[in-house]
Amino acid sequence: GEIYNIGGGNELTNSELTALLLTACDAGWDRVEYVVDRPGHDRRYAVDSTKITDELGFRPEIGFAQGLAATVAWYRENRQWWEPLKGFSALAS
Repeated sequence: GEIYNIGGGNELTNSELTALLLTACDAGWDRVEYVVDRPGHDRRYAVDSTKITDELGFRPEIGFAQGLAATVAWYRENRQWWEPLKGFSALAS
């Protein structure tokens, strides 16, 4: 067995990711609550997917923004699937 990191070569700031999410949700920046960074917070999240690309030829077929928008659309269209899960305390912790 092998271990592969799967990524799309995207590095986004929190603000860039927030902007994409707001766009996907048709929401404005007024929905954002600014908070102080937590101590020791990560400056970035990056995945090196070189191994899976080199060994298996994996490349994302959908860009990050398009995939995020599709995910938001799925959750909007399938509320009956996830809404009941909100009541489970094990999922909230």
